[in-house]
Amino acid sequence: MAPTGINAEVAVAVGPLADVETEVLAVPVFEEDSPDVLARLDAATGGEVGRLRTSGEFTGELYELAFVPVVSGAWRAARIALVGAGPRQRVSSERVRKLAAAVSLNARKRHVARLAFCLCGELPQDEAAQAAAEGLMLGEFDPGLYKNEKRLGAPPAYTVAHEYGDRAALAAAVTRGRLLGESSNLARALANEPSNVLTPGVFAERAAALAEDAGLGVEVLDEQAIAALGMGLLLGVARGSDEPPHLVVLRHDPPGAPERPVLGLVGKGITFDTGGISLKPSAGMERMKDDMAGGAAVVCAMRAIARLGAPIRVVGVVPTTENMPGSRALKPGDVLRSASGKTVEVVNTDAEGRLVLGDALWYARELGATHLVDVATLTGACVVALGKVTSGLFGAPEWWVDRVRRTALRAGDRAWPLPVDEEYFEQLKSEIADFANSGGRPAGAITAAMFMKQFAGDRPWVHMDIAGTAWLEEAQPYQPKGATGVGVRTLAELPFTWREWS
Repeated sequence: MAPTGINAEVAVAVGPLADVETEVLAVPVFEEDSPDVLARLDAATGGEVGRLRTSGEFTGELYELAFVPVVSGAWRAARIALVGAGPRQRVSSERVRKLAAAVSLNARKRHVARLAFCLCGELPQDEAAQAAAEGLMLGEFDPGLYKNEKRLGAPPAYTVAHEYGDRAALAAAVTRGRLLGESSNLARALANEPSNVLTPGVFAERAAALAEDAGLGVEVLDEQAIAALGMGLLLGVARGSDEPPHLVVLRHDPPGAPERPVLGLVGKGITFDTGGISLKPSAGMERMKDDMAGGAAVVCAMRAIARLGAPIRVVGVVPTTENMPGSRALKPGDVLRSASGKTVEVVNTDAEGRLVLGDALWYARELGATHLVDVATLTGACVVALGKVTSGLFGAPEWWVDRVRRTALRAGDRAWPLPVDEEYFEQLKSEIADFANSGGRPAGAITAAMFMKQFAGDRPWVHMDIAGTAWLEEAQPYQPKGATGVGVRTLAELPFTWREWS
């Protein structure tokens, strides 16, 4: 696998900030913080912090940064980085995560060797420590892996600092956050790979390697095994490509786990999507290398689930192929038979993600999944509805959708539910098959979800449409342009809430 720069450790320091030994001590500062609150920092920097505040050079505006040398011999840090944290009442774990990521990314640009991040606000200490560690790790990701020119510096040695608290509890939270941030970066690295490198076969190999390293059970089904299962939807999409399809199955089966529930995670693994015969416009098609971001999220979440020791059984299923307009490719009007026996009229070959997910959802049920979540860069319609900052959630029953939504919110993967009322299924009616794979432009994200609902059976099921959130179009202070790793932390945290939904 291409290098991702995810090797840094994260230490914990508990005690006076003056005792934290580091090159840069990052201290979040809120907009309303008075000079009295900053008095210690002002003394440590010979009055420079006070000058920056009174002159308006540093206001505490969100993501504002100011690096100030420490002149006091009583402090062990060489410099203090003031980090704008915005209004104090807006502090949250998501904000702490993004602040830490912004500092980490900026520190790498400055080639800082050691960086400590101070926890801030009134959040529970373990929640804040986990978010900070996640953010520090997320700041490590470098999307320019294939550039010859000089790139970001090596990750610094990190410390999460707090003036008081339970060191053991903070250390456990930091370890958890580091692993979740690291797993998110792995998903970003996979989604960032060009499709001539990350073919379906290579994706399956890398997924298997990550899983085996984490102690997961792994099975990779080839084209013949897929055909033996009758997965006509996955095989139909794969027909237009010279690259054979694969189905990656990952299992987390901890000793002593209850027989139920079994969480089934399903991710779309289209390593490149041309749209097939229903060809996409050429402008922006290079982005379609990330059409496997949902599959990457499942693979890397399963890695985190195993390493964190989730107490329940979890199965991950990732169908992977290309959607190409080859001579054997699907044509509008073709009819496919799914592994479940349902027949589908293909009216748009660019609605291929729901096809491969249909067979995969069925297989997750066959493997014993009692609760289902699928993740996919599925529809442009979801981007129209929710933009690039919020993923769409669809599913039934409502309590399961709400459980996933609340888990996503805590994990920093903003998501919002949309309806799956039966009337929407009317748009998928077909004269020749059980239903069609597209209902046209109206409610396009919803009808896509309604298609997949037909394969979820009677299981609690949620579909997460990450078409708008899997890729950042413009760099932000806390993240460079490119793959975001959305969904990894949500899926990884979900098994730990099982007593609330089993």
